[in-house]
Amino acid sequence: MLYGPRPALGVLLWVLCALAGISAFSLLMDVITLVFGQGVDNGASAANNALAAIGAVLLAATARSDRRPSRTAVRAPSAGSRIAQRVAWAGTLAFVPYAAMKLLWAFGGTFAGTTGEEVLALSQRNGASGIFLTLESWGLDPTALPAALGVFLLWGLVRPWGQVFPRWTLFLRGRRVPRWLPLTPALLGAATLAPYGVVGIGYLALATSGVTTMRRGDFHSSGDALLVGWIGMTVFAVYGVALVVAARSYWLRTRPAYEIPAGTK
Repeated sequence: MLYGPRPALGVLLWVLCALAGISAFSLLMDVITLVFGQGVDNGASAANNALAAIGAVLLAATARSDRRPSRTAVRAPSAGSRIAQRVAWAGTLAFVPYAAMKLLWAFGGTFAGTTGEEVLALSQRNGASGIFLTLESWGLDPTALPAALGVFLLWGLVRPWGQVFPRWTLFLRGRRVPRWLPLTPALLGAATLAPYGVVGIGYLALATSGVTTMRRGDFHSSGDALLVGWIGMTVFAVYGVALVVAARSYWLRTRPAYEIPAGTK
């Protein structure tokens, strides 16, 4: 406000925005645990993550405030590029092994040397909420709902129906979807899952090659923990990167189109 839109000030704002985004790294994990009625590991850390996310949004809005055109036109709904849709397929199919593993445990089966009963007992020891334990006892894996919502979000970012509310939304049908509505969870998920999965795969690669030792944790052997780790980290990495590509595609396709005033060239 004091110095106006200067390039150096804009760069500083974007740097601060990136730092705030890094500080909000584990906010998505906190949200997921709260959805299932579980407490976060550290209340002060969770509050810091939330405030950092709000700060990142405000800093980005301030950095872009001098770029708003005086006249804009709304673009027609469009699908993402062929590459973006292929990436969305990759992000969707990455959930198949993970879902098969979790459902097998939920129905009482055995995977990686661990039975469904052991998984349920482990959840109880780790302080899982009553809702979480009840769903598991019914053969319903609680992580299936976030996974389904994640796939829904991914395809909404690359298909035209993600820009206009479809018919089944009743009173909202036919209206434009606000850009922030899908982009907020997409950017939050991408900033959390992509780096977490990529770094995790790097660690698993070192453990697989024998450079470092994989702790068995709650499993019967290091090999079992390594198998489950590969399945989980592959989902985080592939889906996280897919969210990055899909969010960028949505961002570009929903940008306001500039209108040239009549009588100008």
